[in-house]
Amino acid sequence: MWRQLQAEHASGNIRATAGRASDFFGPYAAGSAVGDRFFLPLLKGGKAEMMGKPGALHSYTYVTDFGEALVRLALDERSLGRAWHVPNAPAVTNGEFLARAAAAAGTEPRSVIRGRVQLALAGLFIPPARETIEMLYEFEEDFVIDHGAYSAVFGDHATPLEQSVRATVEWWRTEGARTSH
Repeated sequence: MWRQLQAEHASGNIRATAGRASDFFGPYAAGSAVGDRFFLPLLKGGKAEMMGKPGALHSYTYVTDFGEALVRLALDERSLGRAWHVPNAPAVTNGEFLARAAAAAGTEPRSVIRGRVQLALAGLFIPPARETIEMLYEFEEDFVIDHGAYSAVFGDHATPLEQSVRATVEWWRTEGARTSH
């Protein structure tokens, strides 16, 4: 889709830019790989649902940072004609993300890893689970996003992971439990 928009932009038919995020988390991001099935069980002292390998490095995008980046891209003509990777805090392993979330929640970092077979079975009843299989590689191998081009033009406004995870846990604790059902 981006290539079509880029071609239309180059032809002068439209003005286009794009902001690309990694797997995102934060308020209202219930359907994310680290959304309600991750944070809600963790808050209750249960096992967070995770995919892939705990030791794989991963970039996570905080939705507040993503929103700010989209606004900056929309308001600045220097963004036009290309896609930009939006800011992320430095990549951590999937296991480290779990540990930070558990610490913010005041619980133990416990998880259950969902693999291809489980996702395929769940996908018989839950279409998003089936669709997740093709993206599983992002959690099985290092998946680190370089947002250096964006930062050079628009600044690096990524919220530190400790702060964004803490804010996310607080949102799930107060609002998320009500809005995700």
